[in-house]
Amino acid sequence: MENAKLLHETFTLELEPGVFIRGDIRVQEEGGRKPVLLFAHGFKGFKDWGFFPYASERFASQHYAVITFNFSHNGVYEQDFDELDKFGLNTYSQEQKDLSAVLTVVLEGRLPLAEQLDTGQIFLVGHSRGGGNSVLFAAEHSEIRGVVAWNGIADGNLFGEEFREQVLRDGVGYVANARTKQQMPINAVFFEDLDRNRERFDIPARAASLQTPVLFIQGSQDSERLLAGYRILRKAAPHHRFATLEGATHTFGIVHPFAGTTDDLERAIAITGAFFAPLLQRQLESDQ
Repeated sequence: MENAKLLHETFTLELEPGVFIRGDIRVQEEGGRKPVLLFAHGFKGFKDWGFFPYASERFASQHYAVITFNFSHNGVYEQDFDELDKFGLNTYSQEQKDLSAVLTVVLEGRLPLAEQLDTGQIFLVGHSRGGGNSVLFAAEHSEIRGVVAWNGIADGNLFGEEFREQVLRDGVGYVANARTKQQMPINAVFFEDLDRNRERFDIPARAASLQTPVLFIQGSQDSERLLAGYRILRKAAPHHRFATLEGATHTFGIVHPFAGTTDDLERAIAITGAFFAPLLQRQLESDQ
Protein backbone atom coordinates (compact mmCIF):
# COMPACT_ATOMS: atom_id res chain seq x y z
CA MET A 1 0.00 0.00 0.00
CA GLU A 2 3.05 2.23 -0.46
CA ASN A 3 1.38 4.19 -3.26
CA ALA A 4 -2.05 4.43 -1.67
CA LYS A 5 -3.61 7.88 -1.90
CA LEU A 6 -3.33 9.98 1.26
CA LEU A 7 -6.51 11.84 2.12
CA HIS A 8 -6.15 15.09 4.07
CA GLU A 9 -9.10 17.07 5.44
CA THR A 10 -9.32 19.95 7.91
CA PHE A 11 -11.95 20.60 10.56
CA THR A 12 -12.97 23.27 13.06
CA LEU A 13 -14.80 22.71 16.33
CA GLU A 14 -16.37 25.70 18.07
CA LEU A 15 -16.40 24.98 21.80
CA GLU A 16 -18.03 28.29 22.68
CA PRO A 17 -18.28 31.64 20.93
CA GLY A 18 -14.79 32.59 19.77
CA VAL A 19 -13.13 29.43 21.09
CA PHE A 20 -12.07 26.97 18.41
CA ILE A 21 -10.14 23.76 17.93
CA ARG A 22 -8.69 23.55 14.43
CA GLY A 23 -7.43 20.23 13.19
CA ASP A 24 -6.35 17.98 10.35
CA ILE A 25 -7.08 14.35 9.51
CA ARG A 26 -4.68 12.33 7.39
CA VAL A 27 -5.54 8.80 6.33
CA GLN A 28 -4.92 6.47 3.42
CA GLU A 29 -7.88 6.06 1.10
CA GLU A 30 -7.53 2.30 0.73
CA GLY A 31 -7.88 -0.39 3.37
CA GLY A 32 -11.12 0.20 5.25
CA ARG A 33 -11.38 1.71 8.71
CA LYS A 34 -8.10 2.62 10.41
CA PRO A 35 -7.15 2.87 14.09
CA VAL A 36 -7.29 6.49 15.23
CA LEU A 37 -4.15 8.25 16.43
CA LEU A 38 -4.63 11.58 18.22
CA PHE A 39 -1.43 13.64 18.13
CA ALA A 40 -1.14 16.30 20.86
CA HIS A 41 1.35 19.19 20.71
CA GLY A 42 3.06 20.77 23.68
CA PHE A 43 3.73 24.17 25.24
CA LYS A 44 4.49 26.77 22.55
CA GLY A 45 3.55 24.09 20.03
CA PHE A 46 0.89 23.82 17.33
CA LYS A 47 -0.36 21.25 14.85
CA ASP A 48 1.75 22.55 11.97
CA TRP A 49 4.96 22.93 13.96
CA GLY A 50 8.08 21.17 12.71
CA PHE A 51 7.61 17.41 12.70
CA PHE A 52 3.83 17.17 13.18
CA PRO A 53 2.70 17.18 9.52
CA TYR A 54 5.55 14.90 8.46
CA ALA A 55 5.11 12.44 11.33
CA SER A 56 1.36 12.43 10.73
CA GLU A 57 1.89 11.37 7.13
CA ARG A 58 4.33 8.68 8.27
CA PHE A 59 1.81 7.25 10.72
CA ALA A 60 -0.95 7.50 8.10
CA SER A 61 1.23 5.44 5.78
CA GLN A 62 1.31 2.82 8.57
CA HIS A 63 -2.46 2.45 8.40
CA TYR A 64 -3.57 4.95 11.05
CA ALA A 65 -6.11 7.74 10.78
CA VAL A 66 -4.06 10.57 12.27
CA ILE A 67 -5.67 13.61 13.87
CA THR A 68 -3.56 16.65 14.71
CA PHE A 69 -5.12 19.75 16.24
CA ASN A 70 -4.41 23.03 17.94
CA PHE A 71 -5.46 23.23 21.55
CA SER A 72 -8.05 26.00 21.72
CA HIS A 73 -5.84 28.30 23.79
CA ASN A 74 -2.45 27.50 22.25
CA GLY A 75 -2.18 31.04 20.87
CA VAL A 76 -2.40 30.17 17.18
CA TYR A 77 -5.25 31.20 14.90
CA GLU A 78 -3.81 31.62 11.41
CA GLN A 79 -0.13 31.86 12.28
CA ASP A 80 2.13 31.54 15.28
CA PHE A 81 1.40 33.25 17.68
CA ASP A 82 -1.44 35.60 16.79
CA GLU A 83 -3.69 34.93 19.81
CA LEU A 84 -1.41 35.62 22.76
CA ASP A 85 -4.40 36.73 24.83
CA LYS A 86 -5.77 33.17 24.68
CA PHE A 87 -2.32 31.68 25.22
CA GLY A 88 -2.10 33.53 28.53
CA LEU A 89 -5.37 31.99 29.71
CA ASN A 90 -4.53 28.40 28.83
CA THR A 91 -4.79 25.74 31.56
CA TYR A 92 -4.55 21.97 31.86
CA SER A 93 -8.28 21.88 32.56
CA GLN A 94 -8.90 23.61 29.23
CA GLU A 95 -6.57 21.26 27.37
CA GLN A 96 -8.31 18.25 28.91
CA LYS A 97 -11.65 19.69 27.75
CA ASP A 98 -10.18 20.17 24.29
CA LEU A 99 -9.02 16.56 24.12
CA SER A 100 -12.44 15.44 25.31
CA ALA A 101 -14.11 17.50 22.57
CA VAL A 102 -11.92 15.89 19.91
CA LEU A 103 -12.58 12.41 21.29
CA THR A 104 -16.33 13.06 21.35
CA VAL A 105 -16.56 14.07 17.69
CA VAL A 106 -14.42 11.07 16.74
CA LEU A 107 -16.70 8.68 18.63
CA GLU A 108 -19.85 10.31 17.27
CA GLY A 109 -18.61 10.20 13.67
CA ARG A 110 -18.84 13.97 13.25
CA LEU A 111 -15.45 14.56 11.61
CA PRO A 112 -14.58 14.52 7.92
CA LEU A 113 -13.56 11.06 6.69
CA ALA A 114 -15.47 9.50 9.60
CA GLU A 115 -16.05 6.39 7.49
CA GLN A 116 -12.27 5.82 7.58
CA LEU A 117 -12.03 5.84 11.39
CA ASP A 118 -12.12 2.71 13.56
CA THR A 119 -13.48 4.30 16.72
CA GLY A 120 -12.93 1.10 18.69
CA GLN A 121 -9.18 1.66 18.51
CA ILE A 122 -8.04 5.10 19.64
CA PHE A 123 -4.44 5.89 20.57
CA LEU A 124 -2.69 9.00 21.85
CA VAL A 125 0.76 10.39 21.08
CA GLY A 126 1.79 13.59 22.83
CA HIS A 127 4.96 15.66 22.69
CA SER A 128 6.32 17.45 25.77
CA ARG A 129 3.37 19.01 27.62
CA GLY A 130 1.17 17.06 25.21
CA GLY A 131 2.75 13.88 26.59
CA GLY A 132 1.74 14.80 30.11
CA ASN A 133 -1.74 15.73 28.91
CA SER A 134 -2.04 12.38 27.14
CA VAL A 135 -1.29 10.43 30.34
CA LEU A 136 -3.78 12.53 32.31
CA PHE A 137 -6.43 12.09 29.62
CA ALA A 138 -6.00 8.33 29.36
CA ALA A 139 -6.39 8.08 33.14
CA GLU A 140 -9.95 9.41 32.77
CA HIS A 141 -10.93 7.92 29.39
CA SER A 142 -10.97 4.15 28.99
CA GLU A 143 -11.55 4.58 25.24
CA ILE A 144 -7.82 5.25 24.86
CA ARG A 145 -6.07 1.95 24.03
CA GLY A 146 -2.48 3.11 24.34
CA VAL A 147 -0.34 6.21 24.92
CA VAL A 148 3.14 7.25 23.81
CA ALA A 149 4.75 10.33 25.34
CA TRP A 150 7.55 11.90 23.30
CA ASN A 151 9.82 13.74 25.77
CA GLY A 152 6.78 14.17 27.98
CA ILE A 153 6.61 16.26 31.13
CA ALA A 154 6.25 14.76 34.61
CA ASP A 155 5.36 18.02 36.38
CA GLY A 156 2.53 20.31 35.30
CA ASN A 157 4.38 23.36 36.63
CA LEU A 158 6.68 24.10 33.70
CA PHE A 159 8.28 27.02 35.51
CA GLY A 160 10.28 27.68 38.65
CA GLU A 161 8.76 28.56 42.00
CA GLU A 162 9.95 32.16 41.76
CA PHE A 163 8.08 32.66 38.47
CA ARG A 164 4.96 31.05 39.94
CA GLU A 165 4.98 33.41 42.92
CA GLN A 166 5.53 36.43 40.66
CA VAL A 167 2.60 35.49 38.41
CA LEU A 168 0.26 34.82 41.34
CA ARG A 169 1.31 38.17 42.85
CA ASP A 170 1.10 40.30 39.69
CA GLY A 171 -1.55 38.37 37.75
CA VAL A 172 0.70 37.73 34.74
CA GLY A 173 4.28 36.85 33.85
CA TYR A 174 6.07 36.45 30.54
CA VAL A 175 8.22 33.78 28.93
CA ALA A 176 10.33 34.43 25.86
CA ASN A 177 9.83 32.60 22.59
CA ALA A 178 13.36 32.42 21.20
CA ARG A 179 12.14 31.63 17.69
CA THR A 180 9.45 34.32 17.26
CA LYS A 181 11.03 36.84 19.69
CA GLN A 182 7.65 37.27 21.38
CA GLN A 183 7.06 37.69 25.09
CA MET A 184 4.34 35.14 25.83
CA PRO A 185 2.00 35.76 28.76
CA ILE A 186 1.24 33.26 31.51
CA ASN A 187 -1.74 34.41 33.56
CA ALA A 188 -2.40 33.53 37.19
CA VAL A 189 -5.25 31.25 36.09
CA PHE A 190 -2.64 28.72 34.92
CA PHE A 191 -1.23 28.22 38.42
CA GLU A 192 -4.62 28.57 40.10
CA ASP A 193 -5.91 25.73 37.95
CA LEU A 194 -2.92 23.56 38.85
CA ASP A 195 -3.41 24.28 42.56
CA ARG A 196 -7.12 23.41 42.41
CA ASN A 197 -6.41 20.15 40.60
CA ARG A 198 -3.22 19.07 42.33
CA GLU A 199 -4.20 15.38 42.56
CA ARG A 200 -5.92 15.21 39.18
CA PHE A 201 -2.88 16.64 37.39
CA ASP A 202 -0.25 14.68 39.31
CA ILE A 203 1.29 13.01 36.25
CA PRO A 204 3.50 10.42 38.03
CA ALA A 205 0.61 9.37 40.30
CA ARG A 206 -1.82 9.10 37.39
CA ALA A 207 0.73 7.11 35.40
CA ALA A 208 1.27 4.81 38.38
CA SER A 209 -2.42 3.95 38.62
CA LEU A 210 -3.00 3.80 34.85
CA GLN A 211 -3.51 0.31 33.41
CA THR A 212 -3.70 1.55 29.81
CA PRO A 213 -0.30 0.73 28.24
CA VAL A 214 2.05 3.72 28.10
CA LEU A 215 5.46 4.15 26.49
CA PHE A 216 7.67 7.06 27.51
CA ILE A 217 10.29 7.96 24.88
CA GLN A 218 12.96 10.30 26.22
CA GLY A 219 15.88 11.89 24.41
CA SER A 220 19.09 11.79 26.45
CA GLN A 221 20.04 15.34 25.36
CA ASP A 222 16.80 16.92 26.56
CA SER A 223 16.77 19.46 29.41
CA GLU A 224 17.74 18.27 32.88
CA ARG A 225 14.22 19.09 34.07
CA LEU A 226 12.70 16.66 31.57
CA LEU A 227 15.35 14.02 32.29
CA ALA A 228 14.68 14.30 36.03
CA GLY A 229 10.96 13.93 35.33
CA TYR A 230 11.65 10.83 33.23
CA ARG A 231 13.49 9.26 36.17
CA ILE A 232 10.57 10.09 38.47
CA LEU A 233 8.13 8.46 36.04
CA ARG A 234 10.26 5.32 35.78
CA LYS A 235 10.28 5.00 39.56
CA ALA A 236 6.57 5.80 40.00
CA ALA A 237 5.22 3.64 37.17
CA PRO A 238 7.64 0.78 36.47
CA HIS A 239 4.89 -1.31 34.85
CA HIS A 240 4.95 1.02 31.83
CA ARG A 241 7.55 0.97 29.05
CA PHE A 242 10.48 3.38 28.82
CA ALA A 243 12.83 4.00 25.89
CA THR A 244 15.83 6.33 26.09
CA LEU A 245 16.98 7.73 22.74
CA GLU A 246 20.70 8.31 23.16
CA GLY A 247 21.79 11.65 21.72
CA ALA A 248 18.26 12.88 20.96
CA THR A 249 17.16 16.43 21.83
CA HIS A 250 13.73 17.65 22.94
CA THR A 251 12.52 17.92 19.33
CA PHE A 252 14.57 14.98 17.99
CA GLY A 253 16.73 17.46 16.09
CA ILE A 254 13.76 18.90 14.18
CA VAL A 255 13.43 22.66 13.61
CA HIS A 256 10.60 24.91 12.49
CA PRO A 257 10.01 25.52 9.66
CA PHE A 258 10.52 21.83 8.89
CA ALA A 259 13.83 21.25 7.12
CA GLY A 260 13.70 17.48 6.77
CA THR A 261 13.59 14.46 9.02
CA THR A 262 16.31 13.14 11.32
CA ASP A 263 17.44 9.70 12.44
CA ASP A 264 16.15 10.48 15.94
CA LEU A 265 12.66 11.36 14.71
CA GLU A 266 12.58 8.22 12.59
CA ARG A 267 13.58 6.19 15.66
CA ALA A 268 10.77 7.77 17.69
CA ILE A 269 8.23 7.01 14.95
CA ALA A 270 9.46 3.42 14.59
CA ILE A 271 9.45 2.72 18.35
CA THR A 272 5.97 4.23 18.65
CA GLY A 273 4.63 2.05 15.86
CA ALA A 274 6.24 -1.06 17.34
CA PHE A 275 4.68 -0.31 20.74
CA PHE A 276 1.19 0.11 19.31
CA ALA A 277 1.37 -2.93 16.99
CA PRO A 278 0.56 -5.68 19.54
CA LEU A 279 -2.16 -3.50 21.09
CA LEU A 280 -3.77 -3.27 17.67
CA GLN A 281 -3.47 -7.00 17.21
CA ARG A 282 -5.11 -7.82 20.53
CA GLN A 283 -7.99 -5.46 19.80
CA LEU A 284 -8.45 -6.87 16.30
CA GLU A 285 -8.44 -10.42 17.63
CA SER A 286 -11.07 -9.57 20.25
CA ASP A 287 -13.34 -8.30 17.48
CA GLN A 288 -13.25 -11.58 15.57
